[in-house]
Amino acid sequence: MSEPTSVATAADPLSTPAVRTRMPDVGTTIFTVMSALAQQCGAVNLGQGFPDFDCDPRLLQAVTNAMQAGHNQYPPMAGVPALRAAIARKIGMQYGRRCDPDTEITVTAGATQAIFTAILALVQPGDEVIVLEPCYDSYVPNIVLAGGRVVRVPLDPHTLRPDFDRIAAALTPRTRALIVNTPHNPSGTIWHAADWQRLADVLSGTEVVVISDEVYEHMVFDGQWHHSALAHPALAGRSVVVSSFGKTFHVTGWKVGYAVAPAPLMAEFRKVHQFNVFTVNTPMQHGLAAYMGDPAPYQTLAAFYQAKRDRFRAGLACTRFRLLPCEGTYFQCVSYAELAVPERHLSEAAFCEWLTREVGVAAIPLSAFYGSPTEQQRIRFCFAKRDDTLQAALARLARL
Repeated sequence: MSEPTSVATAADPLSTPAVRTRMPDVGTTIFTVMSALAQQCGAVNLGQGFPDFDCDPRLLQAVTNAMQAGHNQYPPMAGVPALRAAIARKIGMQYGRRCDPDTEITVTAGATQAIFTAILALVQPGDEVIVLEPCYDSYVPNIVLAGGRVVRVPLDPHTLRPDFDRIAAALTPRTRALIVNTPHNPSGTIWHAADWQRLADVLSGTEVVVISDEVYEHMVFDGQWHHSALAHPALAGRSVVVSSFGKTFHVTGWKVGYAVAPAPLMAEFRKVHQFNVFTVNTPMQHGLAAYMGDPAPYQTLAAFYQAKRDRFRAGLACTRFRLLPCEGTYFQCVSYAELAVPERHLSEAAFCEWLTREVGVAAIPLSAFYGSPTEQQRIRFCFAKRDDTLQAALARLARL
């Protein structure tokens, strides 16, 4: 007769305690899901937003030089002074604003960490934070983890531009922050100077903080200019502006970004930052500081990506996808409503799965950027890819 099988009980020290999740509605991100499906199916991955080409060899050499020079231990908590100084010079050249690198700039472990840190630092439990939907998928979980209340304000469904009357109507005495993203992921729209002025008028007389996600700041097309919150006199004093070296210099895996804010806001930001990540990769910071001595890599980035955008749009024009405007970022949104196949009636998520499995090209559904079910037959492609990658994708999409 066999021995009875032991059963773990609540008193058993080896049993796993019950899990009480703080994020019951959050699963694996759509970007991870679609990238895994693309790999499984051998599809061209135009879903997740990362380049498939290398960065400038000079940047790699600058990092190598930094490591060989012994820059391999903890840097200052706020970031390597030379890099903060380089960021301040860039902001002065780009936006005409003088920033104190000692008190107003912090180097972060990517833009996502910067946004999360800003929310944790500035949002108290019960505070309201306005997000403009569709929005990047990290914003809402960040607010939830901070104990804040998410207030969703839709962008205009036709133009995907901000609706300032709706923003004004959403403001209450509990509103603590509003998150702006320009150039906008996923739509590729940009904020113009008049948009920032409208926001300044709406927020006048309030204590609302603007968290401005500007990671695609150097990818603005057709001779237009990126208008930053840093350049608006009435908003710069109430804004935390976030950017990304990963996006700008084709090194998304390095996860290095930065935040810029007035000294009082930055002091609160750093209180959280020091216990969140404390410091950021030292040799990468030294390498970036040396590389930024030449502004050409970011000053020519718009032309670099516009050429890819134009080539990709020209190829898509030969399909039955309807192109949506792309003013900035490295994303192109399309509508599949006019496809002459039964699959055009699928939900956006189901269509993206079908496209990956049957056509061999991965994309992201715009519905993933909304909190509640929103179906508009729109999907997002990433064109931050080698020309041969884009051509391979276009050849497959031409079957449609």
